[in-house]
Amino acid sequence: MKRDLDQLMHAYQVDALWIMGPTTHNPAMRYFTGDASLTSADLFKRRDQPPLLFYRSMERDEAAKSGLTTRCYDEYPYKTFYEQASGDVAQASALRFQKILTDLGLDHGRIALYGKIEFGPQFDLTQRLQQLLPAVEFLGFSEDPILLSAMMTKDENEIKRIERMGQITTWVVAQTADFLSHHRAKNGVLIKPDGNPLTIGEVKRKINLWLAEQGVDNPEGTIFAIGRDAAVPHSTGNPDDVLRLGETIVFDIFPCEAGGGYYYDFTRTWCLGYATDEALKLYEQVLSVYHQITQELKPNTFFKTYHDRTCELFEAMGHPTVRTDPTTQKGYVHSLGHGLGLHVHEYPVSGAYAKESRDILVPGTVFTIEPGLYYPEKEMGVRLEDTYAVLPNGEITRLAEYPLDLVIPIQEA
Repeated sequence: MKRDLDQLMHAYQVDALWIMGPTTHNPAMRYFTGDASLTSADLFKRRDQPPLLFYRSMERDEAAKSGLTTRCYDEYPYKTFYEQASGDVAQASALRFQKILTDLGLDHGRIALYGKIEFGPQFDLTQRLQQLLPAVEFLGFSEDPILLSAMMTKDENEIKRIERMGQITTWVVAQTADFLSHHRAKNGVLIKPDGNPLTIGEVKRKINLWLAEQGVDNPEGTIFAIGRDAAVPHSTGNPDDVLRLGETIVFDIFPCEAGGGYYYDFTRTWCLGYATDEALKLYEQVLSVYHQITQELKPNTFFKTYHDRTCELFEAMGHPTVRTDPTTQKGYVHSLGHGLGLHVHEYPVSGAYAKESRDILVPGTVFTIEPGLYYPEKEMGVRLEDTYAVLPNGEITRLAEYPLDLVIPIQEA
């Protein structure tokens, strides 16, 4: 939680966090600014001090919505630095931030960089600042031990927001199932009232419409994949594919609050009309593992324990797993789940690189459970996923309920 930030900054000897970019779809910035909408901003979180948000004057009211201490860039008139830099735009920006950092007492020490922003200009700015402020060390983390570690545990309000996204997500899933079931089949293919086949692309457009009607965003897209595409976990689905009866469809949907707020993550596998014996067997195996793992979940447990347990269960059924072969492209090919919040993927991690010092299902963690089996050569894949939270009292709860049925009934034309 945010209250852990100063302790983490002390632990990793970081004097300040510098978060850059807009508030929209920028998790680090959104974490501090909430629902404020700024097209460009800089936020400084100095150790043991509250955050300070710099804003453009035309966005002063939006900046105020953040509830943070704010300062306008106009306090540092760009014209002054432009003249000082003899018309060099990049150098003027560097001189301006040199002054800002110096006034904040950050002309020395270690500053960790965050935010979603165009890399080239920011790289140039950082290089110039390094020359102007040689006593400053600018840091970037490939595996973030500070902000993502704080984000890993959610407060009650954050969990409620994710839960609300779960309600919206499952409503859209129900709309999708209803939409499919109201089509008829001809020659093994779902058809529209005009007699033409229904396609993956048309279904996805409906999904996006329903999400938009609920006032949420879908920045990462949706996986709605049939046949062989369903057997490759992150294949999103070919928009021109028709909806064929009996084949597995993996429907993985992960929308977020408007503007890039909290995500939900959810997957079901469906067969239209009927399931083949082979598809049904695969589905029942995944379902049994899903039930077994979710029944075994306990708070304050190393998340990887359940990934290893999933591998053990699938291996006992005769399937290859990433534990027996880390490069396998069939069987169980990914980790059991991941943390969820302002990013689709956060801590805790469940796979091979999970850390016992970090990836624990402590109260406040929100995470997915998503076992799956994939056989591209059989053009068949199955995945089931729900999002869970560990509540303050240690109870582990699923944040949205939805049936685990495989077959969507379809009538013949």
